[in-house]
Amino acid sequence: MAPEESAEAGSLLPSFERRFLAARTLRSFPWQSLEEKLRDSSGPELLLNILQKTVKHPLCVKHPPSVKYARCFLSELIRKHEAVHTEPLDELYEALAEVLMAEEPTQCHRSYLLPSGDSVTLSESTAIISHGTTGLVTWDAALYLAEWAIENPAAFAHRTVLELGSGAGLTGLAICKTCCPSTYVFSDCHSCVLEQLRGNILLNGLSLEPDTTAPERHPGHNAHDAESPRVTVAQLDWDVVTAPELAAFRPDVIIAADVLYCPETVVSLVRVLQRLSACLKDQQAPDAYIAFTVRSPETCWLFTSELGQAGIPWEAVPHHNQKLFPYEEHSDMAILKLML
Repeated sequence: MAPEESAEAGSLLPSFERRFLAARTLRSFPWQSLEEKLRDSSGPELLLNILQKTVKHPLCVKHPPSVKYARCFLSELIRKHEAVHTEPLDELYEALAEVLMAEEPTQCHRSYLLPSGDSVTLSESTAIISHGTTGLVTWDAALYLAEWAIENPAAFAHRTVLELGSGAGLTGLAICKTCCPSTYVFSDCHSCVLEQLRGNILLNGLSLEPDTTAPERHPGHNAHDAESPRVTVAQLDWDVVTAPELAAFRPDVIIAADVLYCPETVVSLVRVLQRLSACLKDQQAPDAYIAFTVRSPETCWLFTSELGQAGIPWEAVPHHNQKLFPYEEHSDMAILKLML
């Protein structure tokens, strides 16, 4: 491959890598650019490199994505190859054969690469809504908030962070790995979400406080060290949690991502924020950041209206510059900073 071809092909590799590791929809991949590169290339190097950056990636070998997802991806990759080259590429068919023999588990993995060279890997439900909750998968606003946090680490460094509605844990894990908080409290109300959340924390090499984790240690996870934050997981039902329970967290920063999916949760969220504001009067007011995808103008209006009625001022956080994670390009996302 000529040097200029290598440079152009190299720009495709990170795009395929990040999308495949995160198991994004196949239509989001740059297939047209791949076809153009394949027509200009006589050798199999590009496809072999894509194979190594996706299905054969060390993260995917250790923590595989959905079997169906890998099968569909390889089938599409083979179609692109066959549309341009008549000679079959054995490595592609061998990889597909391996996938076809695998059984589909109820849990799959998604991995997200961090600028530090580290990564966040999540075990998630293969169903979008499972066990009556949406908290078992990662939503785009969690990725968006994680990007903003990575770009603004000073907002979290050496501070106690309380996350409301942590879900699978992507945002918190990214903050723990890149922003040096002193303490991080993941929270959710569903027991199945909390169980998966604990597993994801341990899967990523963080230690849980003894009173909030099962006694069995996750195989391969690192022991707690001075540079790691104190990490706890709390069961927090916004409708029944008391002011003393909230005050015990003593957060410096409160965050939440993609929790404005229906009017009932909007009202519950504002109530718990109001309670947090009232019970933390004896300390410096915490910063609060709420990230969400603008799916419905009515829901956004309801949120800001409820904040106004609760006497909680807010301002929109400017859009950040870097796009580290693969989410829908045209999603309308926002972060509001609340003054509690």
